[in-house]
Amino acid sequence: MGRGESIRACLDALIEDGRVPGVQYVVVDSANVIFEGVGGWADLETRQPMDRSTTLMAYSMSKTITAAAVLRLADEGALSLQDPVSRYLASIPSTSATLSQLLTHTAGVPNPIPLRWAHLLAEHATFDEHAALAKQLQRNSRGFSSPGRTYRYSNLGYWLLGPVVEVVSGQPLAAYVSEHVLSPLGISEAELGYTVPDPANHARGYLERYSFLNLAKRLVLDGKFIGHYEGRWLEIVAHYVDGPAFGGLVGNARGFGKFLQDQLRSRSKLFRDDARALLYRSVRTTSEAEIPMTHGWHVDVLDATRYLYKEGGGGGFHCMMRLYPERGLGTVAMTNATTFDVGALLDRLDRQC
Repeated sequence: MGRGESIRACLDALIEDGRVPGVQYVVVDSANVIFEGVGGWADLETRQPMDRSTTLMAYSMSKTITAAAVLRLADEGALSLQDPVSRYLASIPSTSATLSQLLTHTAGVPNPIPLRWAHLLAEHATFDEHAALAKQLQRNSRGFSSPGRTYRYSNLGYWLLGPVVEVVSGQPLAAYVSEHVLSPLGISEAELGYTVPDPANHARGYLERYSFLNLAKRLVLDGKFIGHYEGRWLEIVAHYVDGPAFGGLVGNARGFGKFLQDQLRSRSKLFRDDARALLYRSVRTTSEAEIPMTHGWHVDVLDATRYLYKEGGGGGFHCMMRLYPERGLGTVAMTNATTFDVGALLDRLDRQC
């Protein structure tokens, strides 16, 4: 059995064993799609198949795209990564944190559980993001700590970067990212964006019936997001994340694959080499302790090979993308199951690439 056949057999087995409703998996190098596989269902009730164009919620994979937007502005001289956040956001609680520290999760910004930071698709037209952010900053104003001392993952910290992009660029975050990050890479709105491009081709998200999160769902989710059961799966009603900068992207593996290709090219279409190097290079705290984080990626090792990754998971979906600079490869896996172990899946599949 060839590598492609082996990978496809693995994806088919996931569906047959009922471990996930649907899955997309893409492998790219700098110029080509090496493998693209899909399987299962975008909608269990209607038996709509998952296909290559189906969109899913990306959640925290959005953070790396936000980082690319900030780095592009820095590369153009529109801002400095050493600028204090307070230069752009007057409403932020007292802190000396810099944009660089927000990007690397070393800003000392608290990370309250964001599971309730969402609103239904039907509520999106009247949703006020800036009011929602101000509310969360007020609620968590006492949770800020001294920046630079330690790694402290923060969805709230990345949410702050969205308004920074807007203040500096003069455009809404979605418009700036579309025009200056996605479009230059040939990524269409149907592949990646901040709204569902076609509700008929958007996957339903699911939560495993036999999971701890399902038992505790009423404690962490508003009842309006809880749908009905389809066998062993509980539907999570379609929604948007309140903070697009930390978790708002909607798209498919093909769209994210195009972004990875730019990171693998000898010359990026988005920014110059010194700016892109910040996406590859691990950072240090003020005490010179190295942390497994760059200006937009987390860092790990698979079989002695260093890779960069970003995971995204939440109400009904779990996804991850990886860059293997030494191998010249990028991989993306997207699923519509909240607690599915997407990292273990990529470990298994990426070893075969």
